[in-house]
Amino acid sequence: MTLFDAPGPVSGVCDDPELMLVYHHLIQLDPDGRRLARVLRDTIDQLLNGEATGRYDWASLFKTEKTHAGTLVEINLQREFQFNDGTYMDYRIEGIDVDCKYSQRFGSWMIPPEAEGHLCLLVWADDYQSLWSAGLLRIKREWLNGGTNRDMKFTIKAEHRNKVTWLWKDAALPENILLHLAPSTRSRILLPGKNKGQERVRELFRAVHGKRIGRGVVRTAAQQLDYMARVREGSKGRARPALRPDGIIILGDYRSHQAVARALGGPVPEEGEFVAHRIVRARAKHRGRPQAEIEGEFWVVADPDDEVEAAPKLPEAQASRGEPA
Repeated sequence: MTLFDAPGPVSGVCDDPELMLVYHHLIQLDPDGRRLARVLRDTIDQLLNGEATGRYDWASLFKTEKTHAGTLVEINLQREFQFNDGTYMDYRIEGIDVDCKYSQRFGSWMIPPEAEGHLCLLVWADDYQSLWSAGLLRIKREWLNGGTNRDMKFTIKAEHRNKVTWLWKDAALPENILLHLAPSTRSRILLPGKNKGQERVRELFRAVHGKRIGRGVVRTAAQQLDYMARVREGSKGRARPALRPDGIIILGDYRSHQAVARALGGPVPEEGEFVAHRIVRARAKHRGRPQAEIEGEFWVVADPDDEVEAAPKLPEAQASRGEPA
C-alpha cells in the first residue's frame, strides 16, 4: 500500500498547529492506511449490496445511492476509529472539530458554508483505478468555487488543491475483482439463477488465482446469506473440497494459511480475504521457486504447462483476526 513517509505540511499550512495535531493523530491510528482503505472498500461493497443485487459496478448504483456514499463513509470511519462527535462539524479529533467529505470523483468534494474556517478530512476513492486518497485542509472562502448549486455548497478550486496536506495519496484500494475481470471470465462466474450460488463461487476460485479476493466479491458471487459456507470445508460441492482434485487451494485468513501464502511467494490474505492458487508438487524443474510445505510435501504454484494433480488439504488453525475463513 502506498504511503507518504509522514511529510511536513505543504506551503501555506505549516503555521496551522491544529491541522498538524490532527494529521499526526490520524497517522498514529493508521500508520499504513490499511484501516481507512478497508473502510472504503467495505463502504463501496455495502452500497453495491452484491449479496442481494448481484451488482459489482459503481455505475450501476442509483443516483440516490451515490449521494448516500458520503454519509456512509462518514459513519463507517467514525465507527472504525471511534471519533467523538464534533461540536459543529462531523468529528472531534484531539479536541478539534473536523468535517468529513467524500467524493468518488477527485476534487468534487462538496463543502458546506458552515465548514469555512474548520478542518476538513477530504477522502476520495475510485473503484476503476483501485486508488484512494485522504488529506486535511483548513477551509478558506477564497480557495472555493462559488456555491451555485441548490444546497449552496462549494468545491475547492483546482489551483488550490495543492493546499491539501495529504495523509495518503493515490494509495492502493483493495481491488474489486469482478469489476476488473475480462467480460468473458466474469460472465462465466456470474451465472444467472437463484440457486447457482455454489457454482458461481467455485467458478470464481477456478478463474481468479494469485489475487486477494475479498468477502464482498464472494458475497456477490454467492448471492446467498450463508456465502462464506460456499467456500469452507464440508459437503462435496463447497469450493475448497470441490476444487482440490483440480490442484486448486483456497487460502483464507487463518494464520496457517497465511504462512502457506508467504511460502508460495504470493499475496497474503488479510482479514476476510482469500487467495487461490493451482499448485503442484515441487520437482527439479521448480528449483529456486518459493515452496510451501503442506502435509509433509513441498508444493509450488503451478506453471501453465504443469499437469494437474490433486492438491493437499490445507492446515486449519485459529484465524488471524475475526471469523475464521
